[in-house]
Amino acid sequence: MSRTRGEGTGTRSGATKTVLWLVLLVTAAVNSIGSFVGLDEVARIAAGGVTVLCVVALVALHLRDRR
Repeated sequence: MSRTRGEGTGTRSGATKTVLWLVLLVTAAVNSIGSFVGLDEVARIAAGGVTVLCVVALVALHLRDRR
């Protein structure tokens, strides 16, 4: 039996998306409130970079699942 488009995205993809969303939310929060709590600028820049990477990965997964 062959898989058609849209079938078999599986729980692995769902779990990956869930983890990426959680990391995105945490790093976005760290980046946004970091200046108020006195977090080092390097840490905030790193959190922003991780946020951007999560967004890129989520978009890539979404586009892959649409294929």
